[in-house]
Amino acid sequence: MPADARRRPVAPRSGVSVGVDTPSTRSEYLSLWSDLHGGYDASSSRMVRGWLTLSYVLARPLARAGVAPNAVTAVGVVFAVIALSTAGAGPWGAGSAALLLIASALVDSLDGAVALLRGRSSAFGYVADSVADRLSDMLAFAILAALGAPVPLVVAVAVLTLLHETARARAVSAGMTSIGVVTVWERPSRVIAVVVTLLGSAMVDDTTVFATIGVGVAVLLAVIGFSQLVVTIHHTLSALPAPRPGRIRG
Repeated sequence: MPADARRRPVAPRSGVSVGVDTPSTRSEYLSLWSDLHGGYDASSSRMVRGWLTLSYVLARPLARAGVAPNAVTAVGVVFAVIALSTAGAGPWGAGSAALLLIASALVDSLDGAVALLRGRSSAFGYVADSVADRLSDMLAFAILAALGAPVPLVVAVAVLTLLHETARARAVSAGMTSIGVVTVWERPSRVIAVVVTLLGSAMVDDTTVFATIGVGVAVLLAVIGFSQLVVTIHHTLSALPAPRPGRIRG
């Protein structure tokens, strides 16, 4: 998602759970998610609302079973690692990697949902989820390289993605009170781009052509997405006062 689903409403000590209400319905879950993301209206984007609804439905049984959010986070990264290890093993490997990457993305969206449903959002979980998201992104882009995509283009899309997430995080630190804008290059878009490339590669013996096309499209979307975000950040922060000297902006 465009921002961490386990984002803290307050700043507790690391590892200490945040006292948030536990939602009992989808509407309450979406409302709480919105509160934790600067009041962003999930219903304003079909992609965001659909993704959050799916996360809510899948996370409910995990929350009831008492599964720890951090354990869910770890499983999502493991799926991405396995996807990378199988992606280059011919058509069957590409197909398997596509399924594993979808599973990784779904699991990745569940940790925040489980945390909210169990009332277990924490400072450490916030950091762990953000790190896991970026690691999963980089593993997904590495899959493109494993399929034969030009390495410079893979590096370019990775750098643009990191800039995208860093800019948003620093904008929030500088005073932007919401996620800003849902761009064309959020987590779901990144996963879709790599999965489509994998599915195309699964139909041929030489995966280089599909990988090159896939990474080319990814770079284009990353450029557009980063541009969207920069314009929104500039518009939002231009009306705010400059940070005071000595202000901690971590």
